[in-house]
Amino acid sequence: MAVSVQELKDKFKELFGGEGDIHAYFAPGRVNLIGEHTDYNGGHVFPCALTIGTYGIIRPRADRKLRFYSVNFSGLGIIETSLDELVPEEAADWTNYPKGVMWTFEKRGYHLPTGADILIYGDIPAGSGLSSSASLEVLTGLMLRDTFGFDISMVDLALIGQYSENNFNGMNCGIMDQFASAMGKKDCAIFLDTATLEYEYAPIKLPDAKIVITNSKVKHSLVSSAYNDRRRECETALKELQAVVDIKTLGDLTEEQFEAHKDAIQDPVCRKRAKHAVYENQRTIRAVDALKANDIETFGRLMNETHISLRDDFEVSCAETDLLAELAWQVPGVLGSRITGGGFGGCTVSIVKNESVDLFIQSLDRPYEEKTGHKAEFYVVDVGDGAHALD
Repeated sequence: MAVSVQELKDKFKELFGGEGDIHAYFAPGRVNLIGEHTDYNGGHVFPCALTIGTYGIIRPRADRKLRFYSVNFSGLGIIETSLDELVPEEAADWTNYPKGVMWTFEKRGYHLPTGADILIYGDIPAGSGLSSSASLEVLTGLMLRDTFGFDISMVDLALIGQYSENNFNGMNCGIMDQFASAMGKKDCAIFLDTATLEYEYAPIKLPDAKIVITNSKVKHSLVSSAYNDRRRECETALKELQAVVDIKTLGDLTEEQFEAHKDAIQDPVCRKRAKHAVYENQRTIRAVDALKANDIETFGRLMNETHISLRDDFEVSCAETDLLAELAWQVPGVLGSRITGGGFGGCTVSIVKNESVDLFIQSLDRPYEEKTGHKAEFYVVDVGDGAHALD
């Protein structure tokens, strides 16, 4: 964290005054180890919370005014609105995310008695695909819950965050990102069945390896990208499969069942999308079994297979992330590497043996910059806890 919590509180007091009940909170970003684009297809995912994320300082007001300030977007200054103006608008910029959560609270009967002053600081690289928006949504929900005394579980805060992103901000994401931010646990990943929200914590035991995230520095806005198209293509495939086999989601199918019934899907593009969803779900189940058996090599191989499927069947990678994965696969000591997140840019996640981390960075750094003109960033990450109060 480049800025301390005390510095954030001091900035808050400088902007909004020092009186009243001021509290600090944190919600993490996440990286998904395996199980990509399965969360809206009724499949399994395997994310973990990171120790980077979004920090918030909040104080309730006596009126209905809302005042927002982001340290990251300080040039925008204080953005003012009110509880009577909870509508998405371009001029609201990043504040559409916390406003969306407030709008969802109101829709669900959690009526906010007053407005608030809110300061935000995030140390998740923007556009990296590590879920800065979900982190901000969960953070906002937790701050509102505690500030105004609502009885809401952490799972429900994740669902509120997802609902607000779907319906207020127009991004048709699944539940994984918000769930990981709300429910993360130090040194564990979450094996989540997105169809039922049943989950278990699986310890990430990597005594001889590190998780390394490589930021391609290529940013694509998912709202305006093909993300929502992929979801529609999966829904089309599911509808056609349901005419021939009794399933609720694509995650209900094994690979063998998919192969037996795939011809029911008319469009070859939709067929490829469904194939990824089915095969990726089964890969995720096998990967978690491998991790429990301390078989990190198999886990890494399945990560590589995921990248290939995202590249060829789901078509959500891009030349830059493909290059990062291909360079990583050639480095001795790299157990697995793949694009992570929604796609269309962002980051790769790799599991790298301790003695190979420096070699990994050297082997990707210069060739990537020479071929793309972008300077990659590397983060050796720790697995942290979910959203929580800091004071």
